Amino acid sequence: KRLKRLLLWILVVYISIPLIIKLCPSIQAKLVFLNFVRIPYFIDLKHPSDQGLNHTCNFYLEPEVGLKIGVWHTVPAQMWKEAQGKEGNWYDSTFSSNHPVILYLHGNAGTRGGDHRVQLYKVLSSLGYHVVTFDYRGWGDSDGSPSEEGMTSDALFIYDWLKQRLDKMPLFIWGHSLGTGVATNLVRRLCDRGSPPDALILESPFTNIREEAKSHPFSMVYRYLPGFDWFFLDAITANNIRFASDENVNHISCPVLILHAEDDGVVPFHLGKKLYKIASQSKSLSGHKVHFVPFSSSLAYKHKFIYRSPELPNILSKKCKYGEVENVRNHSSL
Repeated sequence: KRLKRLLLWILVVYISIPLIIKLCPSIQAKLVFLNFVRIPYFIDLKHPSDQGLNHTCNFYLEPEVGLKIGVWHTVPAQMWKEAQGKEGNWYDSTFSSNHPVILYLHGNAGTRGGDHRVQLYKVLSSLGYHVVTFDYRGWGDSDGSPSEEGMTSDALFIYDWLKQRLDKMPLFIWGHSLGTGVATNLVRRLCDRGSPPDALILESPFTNIREEAKSHPFSMVYRYLPGFDWFFLDAITANNIRFASDENVNHISCPVLILHAEDDGVVPFHLGKKLYKIASQSKSLSGHKVHFVPFSSSLAYKHKFIYRSPELPNILSKKCKYGEVENVRNHSSL
């Protein structure tokens, strides 16, 4: 009898979840963004030095009146000593230095201070890049509520803010996971207005949010349920969430570099490869290099540890020079 009751409760819960999501599609939006999941929980975003980034400045900008978003600017490691004790004005002045800039767009959950994100900032800084990152509205200590349109607008605002401070140094856009959807949205807008970035780097990208949601491990128990699309995927669309990178690449005109680990358990490898195939056939990308760099499962980089690759500096330095699909297979992690 206890076993029957347990099975009955499991069945009730199994049936109830799709019904609840269909009736309350805002729940599905929260599951896409996961902005309420703040890991690590006790980090003080005002003090990036607590995360080992003592050449990083925290500040706030207003993409809209009354809407504040938190931003970090990490200078190249070569400026580490000079950065000690400096304030925002000094950091602002460093954009005139002879170093390229990466605008980093993070994925869902956590904040700009997430550990794997911090480790990537350190790697990019050591390679001589300025790294500018921020929390979208609704994330971290930024105001507002999340939406695809809001995330894209915030990214566009930060990009324009950077361009006003840069002379002729390259400005690259790097998106990770859900941030790749924001990145392609942003670059499409930039290309539509005739001002593409110097390059677009997509780490662990997907084609569009519906395909990603269907491939996500959390959907496994419902994937073959009749009406899965109606219950779950249509609820995402009802929230105006698309992140259609597979459409965006047909409107992008700048070099594209895609990085994806074969053992990625969050965004399946086949989605990154599918996006690459679509991009490589895009008419708007004709004449621009489109690179795909897979990382072998034996390296165990999974969804968020590509920064550990000792090949990353070489990959970035050659991103506009090679045209073939490059395999990174037999290198130990840092």
